[in-house]
Amino acid sequence: MRIWAVSNQKGGVGKTTTVVTLGGILASRGYRTLLIDLDPHGSLTSYFRKNPDQIDVSVYNLFQDAIAKKSLLPGPYIASTDFEGLSVLPASTAIATVERQGGAGGMGLVIANSLAAVRKQYDFVLIDSPPMLGVLMVNALAACEHLFIPVLSEFLALKGLERMLHTLEMIGKSRKTRLDYTVVPTLFDRRTRASIQTLRVMRERYGDQVWDSVIPVDTQVREASDAGIPLSYYMPKAKAVIAYTELLEHMLSQNRSRSVEPALATA
Repeated sequence: MRIWAVSNQKGGVGKTTTVVTLGGILASRGYRTLLIDLDPHGSLTSYFRKNPDQIDVSVYNLFQDAIAKKSLLPGPYIASTDFEGLSVLPASTAIATVERQGGAGGMGLVIANSLAAVRKQYDFVLIDSPPMLGVLMVNALAACEHLFIPVLSEFLALKGLERMLHTLEMIGKSRKTRLDYTVVPTLFDRRTRASIQTLRVMRERYGDQVWDSVIPVDTQVREASDAGIPLSYYMPKAKAVIAYTELLEHMLSQNRSRSVEPALATA
């Protein structure tokens, strides 16, 4: 099982779109894929037509179990979707209260420890992290083996990237190991000078850590979200789907030695 997180300390950069689109592509290829919503805003949860204000069971229950010293078994809180092989561990708005309980021992490892119980049930796990540094983001970074950092192709977004990389440095010290990451330029519009210049600066500053392609502006992303359907199912040939497929292939090509065979395709 591979665990990837998507995070940035700036909202509106395409985190949820990245999680849902990559997850949809993986599921369509036959990989058993779990999406985890750790953002109190619940955008990922809402995408799949679940109300984070009213949901009965969610990832919040895992944190309650951790506080109560119960076994961390995420199975009862995981929901299926209308798309074969794609499951979601939704968020409720109550998860925001976890930050006030951050001092409890082991709270930073709740997700990592929980995923150990379902390691054989999924090929990929993608975590949608909140945009603020706290217990929830720490959980995402502690659980994952690779991090995607979506960054808008605009100059103000570079400040958010700097903060995120500083956070990664701190997390790396506590993990005692460096967390691999990929900066993903999002909402790129090649018609604008700002996008082109920002991308150039990004590549000059961060070199090989920046993915060598971009996620373009694509109005069909919003249409798919409105329909509650991952873009790869809604419009398989959309520009953004082609770009995210390239990103996925880039990741898989870097890990061929740890190849994961799609279970559903061979069932």
